[in-house]
Amino acid sequence: MKKYFYILIFLHFIISCNNTQKTAKKDLKEIAKEVMNNAKNCALITVDSVGVAHVRTMDPFFPEEDFTVWMGTNPKSLKVKQIQKNPKVTLYYFDTKSVSYVTLQGVAKIVNAQSKKEKFWKKEWKNYYKNRTLDYVLIQFTPNKATIISEKYNVLGDSITWKTPELNFNK
Repeated sequence: MKKYFYILIFLHFIISCNNTQKTAKKDLKEIAKEVMNNAKNCALITVDSVGVAHVRTMDPFFPEEDFTVWMGTNPKSLKVKQIQKNPKVTLYYFDTKSVSYVTLQGVAKIVNAQSKKEKFWKKEWKNYYKNRTLDYVLIQFTPNKATIISEKYNVLGDSITWKTPELNFNK
């Protein structure tokens, strides 16, 4: 019986070390990018003029090195009007496979430059935007802060306050 107890202790030690090595191999930025890339979509959260939050699912491009995120939309959409009045928005990514999420807070702006619209285009969108010049604009999101939770990498919130690990992008 004592022999099995020591085997269990040894296995627990090995598993714990393995989880620690997983976290040590990747820093928070790498983990956040992995979660964002693995999540098919994100939620864009805007706030209207009376303080009500509006959430919609978006099909973003992969984040750039500095975590800038580009998304396409209709220039007549409610989100465009809300961003023009209040550019402070939140993006939320959730990866079900790794039980991980990233929440980014930052500033969005509407971009209508043809060169950017050519660069940030997905052929799957052709049925949604019949005229890419008039019916399609971009949302450029620049983050200020991100919070990350990842069970896969053992990046968890504080056990008492649940405060999540953060990345700050302010320079």
